[in-house]
Amino acid sequence: MTETNRAPGGPEAAPLGRRGFLASAALAATAPVAASATAHASGRPAPGGPLVPGRGAVGRLLAVPLRNRRDDWLRSALQVAVGIELSTIPPYLCGWWSIKDRRSRAAQLVRRVLLDEMYHLGVVCNLLAAVGGRPALKSAAPVYPGPLPGGVHPGLTVYLSGLTKAFVHDVMMAVEAPAAPLADRDDDSLSIGLFYEELLRTFRSAAPELSTARQLRERIGEDELVPVGTLDDVEHVIDVIREQGEGTSSSPADAPGDDHVAHYYAFAEIYHGRELREEGGGWQYTGAAVPFPDTRPMARVPAGGWDAPPDEARRLLDSFDGAYARMLESLDTAWADTDANSLAAAVRAMRRLEPPAVELMEMPIPGTSETYGPQFHVPQEVSRRS
Repeated sequence: MTETNRAPGGPEAAPLGRRGFLASAALAATAPVAASATAHASGRPAPGGPLVPGRGAVGRLLAVPLRNRRDDWLRSALQVAVGIELSTIPPYLCGWWSIKDRRSRAAQLVRRVLLDEMYHLGVVCNLLAAVGGRPALKSAAPVYPGPLPGGVHPGLTVYLSGLTKAFVHDVMMAVEAPAAPLADRDDDSLSIGLFYEELLRTFRSAAPELSTARQLRERIGEDELVPVGTLDDVEHVIDVIREQGEGTSSSPADAPGDDHVAHYYAFAEIYHGRELREEGGGWQYTGAAVPFPDTRPMARVPAGGWDAPPDEARRLLDSFDGAYARMLESLDTAWADTDANSLAAAVRAMRRLEPPAVELMEMPIPGTSETYGPQFHVPQEVSRRS
């Protein structure tokens, strides 16, 4: 999205200012949203106070008073963050692979978000290594359909399917939903951005010693993964994650001065079919058209995976799941051994996931107008959720 957008036959839109964003953009993006698919924080407790205890690992972690959070707290919280970031990648990959025209505006938006999420995963792995932890990715592999790790966005069920308006709205937008209120609600659900805000507060309070010895460096999309050695570095990378995902309470842009909207608003542009623009003192989805792309009709993967698929589908599913497991193993090795070669092997393994995934998406499910798709199962491994 450029900083000035033009609606068909309309006037030039105002630029995306960091301080010009109003709540109207968020309100416009939500209608209609089922309560089970939303995740909004209508209020926050005072700094240092308890935060929604009893709602999964994140709720339990945030219930610990700030003064009692130390290195072990950070290691536990960052491993949850590893699981959260990893859990976003398979559904976004399914959406991306299902799009037939990769040059379309919608495809470009999904691809950018995917690369950002891969960068976020690298960042939290580096942060965990910085405080003496060892990222565990294979054991954190999520099960679909299911909740997000740690209890963030309670009530949300993340599932795998091809790109549809319902999938964009109920999964992609719901995962990235900002912590700022999108409608008048009485709950105080945990968003991913709120979790990262508390992580940053804890880093500042605990002031842990940071080691760069087992961190990795890699170019990922438009971002450079680099070792984190100071609290200023920590603040910078966490701010990037929050802004790329949710924007801020004052702007839909994902960073000062760039020309991208944050993930939530990028997905909302696909859902509404229009780019976000400022008009009448607020933000609305009335900019240039974002046509919904032609997609492969991958069905929603059922709980437990596909039931008795044909032999060829089973072969492709097994091939995919084996490559997925090898990718996760390579990522585990990369941070365990500070091994750039293992990180490169993980990137190659991810590229090998696409051919069997697309072939599955073109294989009709008997008796339906839909097709199969990847399950993202880890063979002979019980995936754990926090």
